[in-house]
Amino acid sequence: MTTLIIGGSGFLGAELIRQANAAGHTTAATYATRPDTEAPTAWHLLDLRDADSIDAVLTRVRPDVIVNASSGGADWQVTAQGPIRLAIAAAKHGIRMVHVSSDAVFSGTRVHYDESSLPDPTTPYGAAKAAAETGILAIHPQAAIVRTSLIIGHGCSAHEKLVHELATGTRDGALFTDDIRCPVHVTDLAAALLELAAGDAAGIHHVAGPDAVSRHELGILIAQRDGLDPTRLPTALRADSPHPGPLDVRLDSRATQRILRTQLRGVRQFTPPAHRPRGTGRSLAPSGLSGEH
Repeated sequence: MTTLIIGGSGFLGAELIRQANAAGHTTAATYATRPDTEAPTAWHLLDLRDADSIDAVLTRVRPDVIVNASSGGADWQVTAQGPIRLAIAAAKHGIRMVHVSSDAVFSGTRVHYDESSLPDPTTPYGAAKAAAETGILAIHPQAAIVRTSLIIGHGCSAHEKLVHELATGTRDGALFTDDIRCPVHVTDLAAALLELAAGDAAGIHHVAGPDAVSRHELGILIAQRDGLDPTRLPTALRADSPHPGPLDVRLDSRATQRILRTQLRGVRQFTPPAHRPRGTGRSLAPSGLSGEH
């Protein structure tokens, strides 16, 4: 099977490439600025704003499946319209497509969201992701849309880097105590995406961990895992900050989990404390992490 990873130079894209290669796939990947030259993969420059560029890459690679792990932030041309252009080309060439979406498509008003929940975004990024979902399924009904949450793993994610910088005092900022998500490990997410890519399940799927934690609680778990002092992590409320966004979005992934062999682990499972925190004489208990989420 030939697998094309869109956004292969990103955090998730790199893990998708690693797992696809390990599974014996013929793997190609795209990049927008520079390729990851460490990965033994055929790389192709791709501009999701350009339909001709998309068609040219698909014609060269001739993939059996596309996994779109690209990230364009709130850029409407890239995040909303780019995946729709990709879906048009994939449908024309008869290529299966798996698209990575986000829990940002929800406002948090309902708190708990399963695959039947309708998007109600409150941010430009969430609106772009929601628009991409609608357009892809209208054009390519056999495609699979995978909504996920905070992606953690290997110490390389943006949130893990932020925790290290805050705990060591090399960056100003704070972790929100009222912003709750269901983090997923990048290894589990990539495995689930490739498993869905190899099948024929279409429509909306949720792939997130079963544990709901605040960004600050997540920071505590990462700090304890990495031997940092969690008491050094500053806290704040998103509700009081100048950064708008949904507060409590918990993806219910149980329906998708039932069709997957890949086990979606909770964050407490994949961030066990491994070291004594620096600057303390004893290990710290995970404060605020017991009981109901």
